[in-house]
Amino acid sequence: MKIASSSASFARALADGGLTQLEWLDLCASELELDGVVFDSRHFPRSDGDYLAQLKKTATDLGLTPAGLVAHDGLEAGGSGRLDDALALGVPLVIVDAPGVREDPAAWAGCVGALGQLAAAAKQRNVTLALRNGPATLCASPADCKRLLKDIDSAWLRVALDATSLSALDKADDLIAKTVIATHLVTDMATFATAGDSEARRLLASLRGFRGFVCVDRVDASGVRAAFHDAIARLQGLKADDDRTAVFQPR
Repeated sequence: MKIASSSASFARALADGGLTQLEWLDLCASELELDGVVFDSRHFPRSDGDYLAQLKKTATDLGLTPAGLVAHDGLEAGGSGRLDDALALGVPLVIVDAPGVREDPAAWAGCVGALGQLAAAAKQRNVTLALRNGPATLCASPADCKRLLKDIDSAWLRVALDATSLSALDKADDLIAKTVIATHLVTDMATFATAGDSEARRLLASLRGFRGFVCVDRVDASGVRAAFHDAIARLQGLKADDDRTAVFQPR
């Protein structure tokens, strides 16, 4: 398991000019010491080839892995353009959300059609789609994700399950093998991974043996920067302890 974070955790600073995308990359490398980053489509001041190449080169120079691109407009008309952005950024995954829950009985079929078309476009570009499950969407549960994967049946469509959903699955569940990135949203960064908090330990336990990235973000994107830094440092310390323990366990 490797740790990443998305620009969504710094949305306020990126919006008010307190932080640029390039400065955010430097923060992720030098201050947070993350393994990778997840770009968010809402935070690009521009998306021309020269700018995206600069982001890719900066991430490379800083030793950061571009783990994914969240495309909030991925299922909209023209959303396939995010696949081209992913290629320019050197990102292997484009993360999309299912549409929100609606009373319309045709909503599911519409989602299958739109995501199927996007998966076909992803195959042409050799970029994998990762469907993120979330509350109030058509794919809120692992069962919903399984149904959608079955209906579309494309090797270019995988899932980005939240760690809570992942921990609820049996280790032999096929959906685990199709989870290419995991996510975790922290409500209180001040207490996350502290001595009296079990949230981070449950997170690490649910991802034990997982070889991909977990994208750890915070609910309050305007929160204190130092709190985020300290929380990530505590999580990394717990992960190091967990890794050392695993090495000495009998096989």
